[in-house]
Amino acid sequence: MASPNPLNVYKGHDSLAKYYDPSNCPPLPLVEIPDKLNPYREDGVRIYAKLMTCLPANNVKSLPALNMLQKSVTPKTKRIIEYSSGSTIISMALIARAVHGIDDVHAYVSNKTTETKLRLLRFFGLNVTLFGGPSQPEHNDRRGGIWKAGQMGKESEEVLNPNQYENQDNPDAHILWSGPQILAQCPEINVFATGMGTSGTMAGIGTYLKKNKPSVYVVGVCTAAGDRVPGPRSKALLAPMFPWAECIDTIEEVASPISFKNSLELSREGIICGPSSGLNLQGLFDMLEKKKAAGKLRDLAGDDGEIHCVFLCCDLPYQYIDEYYDKLGQENFHPIQNQNIHKVDLYRYDVTWELDPVDAFARLYESSESNYDSGISDSEGSTDGGHDHTPKYREKALQLQPDVMVLDLREGSEFGKWHLPGSINLPLASARNNGPSPFSDTKVLEEQWCELEKIFSPQGTPFSAALLAGLKSRFVALVCGDGDTARVASSVLRAKGIEASNIAGGIEKVMPMFRRAEKA
Repeated sequence: MASPNPLNVYKGHDSLAKYYDPSNCPPLPLVEIPDKLNPYREDGVRIYAKLMTCLPANNVKSLPALNMLQKSVTPKTKRIIEYSSGSTIISMALIARAVHGIDDVHAYVSNKTTETKLRLLRFFGLNVTLFGGPSQPEHNDRRGGIWKAGQMGKESEEVLNPNQYENQDNPDAHILWSGPQILAQCPEINVFATGMGTSGTMAGIGTYLKKNKPSVYVVGVCTAAGDRVPGPRSKALLAPMFPWAECIDTIEEVASPISFKNSLELSREGIICGPSSGLNLQGLFDMLEKKKAAGKLRDLAGDDGEIHCVFLCCDLPYQYIDEYYDKLGQENFHPIQNQNIHKVDLYRYDVTWELDPVDAFARLYESSESNYDSGISDSEGSTDGGHDHTPKYREKALQLQPDVMVLDLREGSEFGKWHLPGSINLPLASARNNGPSPFSDTKVLEEQWCELEKIFSPQGTPFSAALLAGLKSRFVALVCGDGDTARVASSVLRAKGIEASNIAGGIEKVMPMFRRAEKA
């Protein structure tokens, strides 16, 4: 199939309209799945994923959305309303805005829609209205959102309800675009499988394949009764609006856990797709297994002796991530190392909050001159009757800047050996002398952060509020043995609105320099 736009470039004032029109785009990828995911490869079965996820809106529903809007939007249309919580309404919103200049798009959705999907709808600029009752209502149920959206579309010429559940432009989009692509890319196709929700996808592609290659065996896939996979419906809820029954050879019912598991495995192997894609693949597997058990698998083979199967990858997994963990359990995912610090050390760090020892000296201290005795005793320096005539000298004394406070987080015994002039000892129970760095031992990081968070939270200790009040108007320099504990402390204090910095390298780096400065 020759592409009208082999370089995949879209320019001009109508660039987005061209981008969303499949007639202007290269065919969507058709990718054979790896042998490790194909349990029937040794039986001569080859399985290909048709990546509808590579459409501009990343889902199969963008094609019917495009076709329905192209056929229904008029110059009077100001608002679009559709009962959908996922791919269809998101695609409509994108296409309405990009192609038709309509920004007012409303999603009527079930009140059982997950918070993640509600946020996704709002992310794409949709207005959201919730409805109670079944999450997948009958299209003619006057209590449901499908019927109410239809009523809104009848009340005003400015309001359009495309109604994917009854609009023939839904399946026609796949007769126009999807079916021809699949047959052109895989003319040897023997089996086609996809899920059924509105059944527009199946009715469209199935109709096209049966017309142009009647030997293709078509598998419709539904969710198992009482179960739910986003997108497809159970067999009992399939609407008769589109002629899907005329073009399928069998229906397979698939449970949600295996649908999510297949999606997970496909995505990990590089074919990134959502749970409905996993459902489609499992429906194909189930049909193949039944044929094999009955000794009829070879009946599906083509002239080359192999069985070429295509299933649709309909959407992406990201909006369903939480459901993967709920459906599959932790055993399907690698454990997180150092899980103990997941809910500590929550605040940001910034390299500009670390003071080089030389910069610390300039920022923290000012020099003043004071008279000091030489310290020479009479017996040591007197030559005339015990009187000391050695000239006194002037020595520089280090004093903190008026707006500075230095907090030393070391143990009291270490603080007593030597500390920065004017510093205050605030020993941490979790900062043990010669102990490991909080950045090399997660248990230490957890302990130190929790202790610091308690000390510097207004309700943390009886003294916390007064301490924070005293720090508010100060530049706070933090110091510890090696600089790492003080770095954690500066992150905590900055989160509390205190201008705090830690001295890089800690006492180990600053002590030699400050001792030289004291003697200068």
